[in-house]
Amino acid sequence: MTKNRTSLHGQWSSRWAFILAATGSAVGLGNIWKFPYITGENGGGAFVLIYLICIACIGIPIMMAEILIGRRGRRSPINTMRVLSREGHHHPAWQYLGWIGVLAGFLILSYYSVIAGWALAYLFRAVGGVFNGVGAERAGEIFAALIEDPERLLAWHTIFVVMTMIVVARGVQGGLERAVRFLMPSLFLLLALLVGYAMSTGSFSEGIRFLFTPDFSRLTPAAILIAMGHAFFTLSLGMGAIMVYGSYLPDNASVTHTSVVIAAADTLVALLAGMAIFPIVFAHGLEPGAGPGLIFQTLPIAFGNMPGGWLFGTLFFILLVFAAWTSAISLIEPAVAWLVENRGMTRVMAAVWAGVVTWLTGLGTVFSFNLWADEKLFGMTFFDLLDFATANVILPLGGLFIALFAGWTLSRGTTRGELKLGETGYRIWYILVRYVAPLAVSAIFLNVIGILRFG
Repeated sequence: MTKNRTSLHGQWSSRWAFILAATGSAVGLGNIWKFPYITGENGGGAFVLIYLICIACIGIPIMMAEILIGRRGRRSPINTMRVLSREGHHHPAWQYLGWIGVLAGFLILSYYSVIAGWALAYLFRAVGGVFNGVGAERAGEIFAALIEDPERLLAWHTIFVVMTMIVVARGVQGGLERAVRFLMPSLFLLLALLVGYAMSTGSFSEGIRFLFTPDFSRLTPAAILIAMGHAFFTLSLGMGAIMVYGSYLPDNASVTHTSVVIAAADTLVALLAGMAIFPIVFAHGLEPGAGPGLIFQTLPIAFGNMPGGWLFGTLFFILLVFAAWTSAISLIEPAVAWLVENRGMTRVMAAVWAGVVTWLTGLGTVFSFNLWADEKLFGMTFFDLLDFATANVILPLGGLFIALFAGWTLSRGTTRGELKLGETGYRIWYILVRYVAPLAVSAIFLNVIGILRFG
């Protein structure tokens, strides 16, 4: 089906290696840092239900499309789109879809590594017992002391970028696959331990009710759009990562089955994170809708004032670092693959160059919390602008074009051959990726336009 194309970078040793890697790409700070607090802000169970519907009807069909495009092209996203456009005599402008993915991954990693640096810093603070007996005021002071110190933020940002590039430089099987084979099982084990602890807090049932009992009176149109946008972010869609990982997928692996398993594992991590976090939050009388500070300002209070808090706080921040690491290596992989293919670089040199540029761009995010905190464009700091532009514009734009390319440009024979679905299954996917997903993504853009126009 792929005309005997082979990837210059090798391929996964098995379908399960790909599933672990792609799940690692999808599972990240979005699951453990972002999902709990946006669920808390948007009413709990009703929001979760809409989120699950978005995953099933939009996320999985577009993931299938992105994987099949990647496997068909067997190149970096940019070169994959160029090859497939030439092969099918399509407009050469489709190659810019690859550029969108590479740009998105690069920009996201530039600020993602700074947030991951927070997790690293908090891991060492948890190990050192810094949170023992901490109150709300002190927790706020600890967080402020971290983000207001550019040298400290820069150090953690640098460490995380180096960690990421070491893995990427070692290649598909020697680096990416070996890392996720250790990190992903460890991540699930840590989550299971934390959920087990949450069951002993006395507030587990309250947390479960909040997470799974729908209250549609609190569900707003904005919450629906947030759920839809987060489905893109959490599945790593539109950022080139899934496409380049798909280019390393063996021909005999099922695109459909792997997509469903990846989406299910990613969703399971998000739900388990909520099951671990909300009981702890309720047990200590904290606010579930505390926003981005839920992880870094609210949870340390809980960990510092509960039996075994030192241990479980350490486990939680190890979990956060692992989740960030598995996503980070996928975010920069499209750029590294392109440098190897188009600039004749060794993989090590490509990783170094990509890491340096990512590190330099990340300085904007580092300084946006301190030295440049008052410097704003469109009312947003450098970090806020990157976060808004990637999550609400670039990723949905990439997802929209992926759906349009797979549903309207590639021939049915090509997509049918890659998916290997029965007639009914293929028809359902075709309708979802051709009509439902583009309309849903367009709704996200209308929401963004409304925000930009009316504030």
